[in-house]
Amino acid sequence: MEEALEFHIKVSYFEIYMDKIRDLLDVSKVNLSVHEDKNRVPSVKGATERFVSSPEEVFETIEMGKSNRHVAVTNMNEHSSRSHSVFLIQVKQENIENQKKLLGKLYLVDLAGSEKVSKTGAEGAVLDEAKNINKSLSALGNVIAALADGKTHVPYRDSKLTRILQESLGGNARTTIVICASPASFNEAETRSTLDFGKRAKTIKNCVTVNEELTAEEWKRRYNKEKEKNVKMKAQVECMEAELARWRSGEKVSSEEQITVDMEKSMVSSVVEEAPKKPAAPPMSNEVRDAWEKEREQLYQSLDEKDEEINQHSQLAEKLKEQMLEQEESTDSSVPAPQLIAATRRDYEVLQTEMARIQAENDSAKDEVKEVLQALEELALNYDQKSQEVESKCKENETLTEELTDKQTALTSMQGELQQIRDSSVHQKRRMNEMLCSLLNDLGEVGHVVGGTAGDLSLKVVDALLCANSGDPNKLEEEFTMARLYVSKMKSEVRNLVQRCSTLENFQGDCNKKIDEYEKELSDCRLLISQHEARMKTLQTSMQEAETRKRQLEEQVDSLSEEVAKLKAAESLNDSEGLSKEALEKQMETHSELHQKQNERREQAHHDLKGLEDTVAKELQTLHNLRKMFVQDLQARVRKSAAGEDEDILGGSVAQKQKISFLENNLDQLTKVHKQLVRDNADLRCELPKLEKRLRATMERVKINDEGALLSSSLRLEEHRPPHNLPAVPSLEQRLVATMARVKVS
Repeated sequence: MEEALEFHIKVSYFEIYMDKIRDLLDVSKVNLSVHEDKNRVPSVKGATERFVSSPEEVFETIEMGKSNRHVAVTNMNEHSSRSHSVFLIQVKQENIENQKKLLGKLYLVDLAGSEKVSKTGAEGAVLDEAKNINKSLSALGNVIAALADGKTHVPYRDSKLTRILQESLGGNARTTIVICASPASFNEAETRSTLDFGKRAKTIKNCVTVNEELTAEEWKRRYNKEKEKNVKMKAQVECMEAELARWRSGEKVSSEEQITVDMEKSMVSSVVEEAPKKPAAPPMSNEVRDAWEKEREQLYQSLDEKDEEINQHSQLAEKLKEQMLEQEESTDSSVPAPQLIAATRRDYEVLQTEMARIQAENDSAKDEVKEVLQALEELALNYDQKSQEVESKCKENETLTEELTDKQTALTSMQGELQQIRDSSVHQKRRMNEMLCSLLNDLGEVGHVVGGTAGDLSLKVVDALLCANSGDPNKLEEEFTMARLYVSKMKSEVRNLVQRCSTLENFQGDCNKKIDEYEKELSDCRLLISQHEARMKTLQTSMQEAETRKRQLEEQVDSLSEEVAKLKAAESLNDSEGLSKEALEKQMETHSELHQKQNERREQAHHDLKGLEDTVAKELQTLHNLRKMFVQDLQARVRKSAAGEDEDILGGSVAQKQKISFLENNLDQLTKVHKQLVRDNADLRCELPKLEKRLRATMERVKINDEGALLSSSLRLEEHRPPHNLPAVPSLEQRLVATMARVKVS
């Protein structure tokens, strides 16, 4: 037998924080709504449900949900829970052989304790949380008090906590309360109130029944059983009618032929059970009662729709908050982020006002529902009183003849009602066909707007109408009105979708234009990079030419130094040192002036490479001129020495000394220029690898930014999001300009 059983276990975990239901397994689901099924059993709509197969998975789910709970620090508890948590375990048993199903739910509820502000020291948001906790606990206490006193109206709808626990409090459930009490004298008041709370809850009596889904065979068996009972009752009625006819005709009926006491008792009990069901006895007819029931169901349904709308708006507000935070983190300082933030804040304020309006409408609807429920309670009380009076009077005035006549009248009335029901069913079928045609026409219009989904929608509506036709005829009008509302809602949603598609297409065109502009800017940046690379190559070639010229100058300086050494050897033969000293002093002055000029030229050469080349060319020209002069002087001296003229020799020696001193000064100047050139060359050689590294890093950054910009633009086009993350190209252009400026300065 156990092998033929299958068990399906699923769990869900949520909390009631600030009178809002929040899913602990999916934090994005905030402000969930409570709905009721066909059996008036409440459940949380949209809560995450997970199938589990082992205790480890259950504990993992509990730990995951506990990590998402709202906890705060107070003066009485370091880990004070700020919400009521509910862990729901649903077990479904299915028998494979006879298709019999059993359903069971286990609610594990962790209630937050009532708080005194004087002890907890709550302030700000913690104080608001404490107010909501105490409010929900007081609503739970009112429900328990109403159930304990046996009142007709139980205020389950005053709080979402009591509405979720409706089955556990006075419903189809076995409830166990675990009280956490403190023996400390400091917590005496809290301990007493908690124990009184448990004492009142202990007096509630639940009516427990098995949640069983019957199969078709089981329903058939019960139907046959009730049918047999009905046949027996009809046979008893016929026997009693025959006996009554014999008594009325004056014939005496023997004791053996008379109806037994057991049959009479069973008949009386059946009549007593059926007596309150007569529509003529109570002051309120069934039609009025059905109308009240329909109105109450419509009000409940409108409340559920308002809850869903508030839930959607709250989720949208949370998403907008997250998007605004992401925009504040991701947007650059150069992008006009305040405008985006201001726009999102304006949208958020509009949504907040709309949420406040919807909340006010919801509150007004709740007040109207409360008034209607109070009126229904009064009507129910009057109905109960009248039914009790009728029942007592029926028990006092019942006789066998009256019971038989009542049975006959009941049979005739039932036949008349059956005929009326048949006529009304024919009328309802005709009306249903007409409404079905109109609904299909409306769905055809929706199909022309949307495309290929009209067939599916029409099939759904036809299925709904067929289901309504197979049910209670009194609910047909409500089902048709709901179908009309659904069709009108579909039309409005389709129009909104068409408008949104058009706006998204316009937005996509703008994004494509921006992408084209950014691609053009990227191509311009690449051209600039190629130009700068060409310029760097020209600079390297100019550096190589400068090195070759420097080597030539070094060779010329070496040759000049040799000639100067020869001239110094010839100068030792001269005797006139005084004149040479004066000439040397003059040459020193000129040398200092030339040195200053050379320093200026060196600075200019350090800033501009072209100026350095010009100065080197000038010095080479002067060096060539000096060399020519020196050769001419040597030739003239040789000629004069051959002629043997002393005066010419004396004069030549003085001129030679002057030229030698001039050459020495020029040589010193050239050596200094050479040293400076060597230093500049060394500096340039040191800076060249740095510049190459910078250029490589710049190229890598350009490639990375280019790929990132293209990837981000493609992702934004796919997601149809506002282009608040696109401006990567201007930052890339600024970086390129900065790197080029650094290259120029270096």
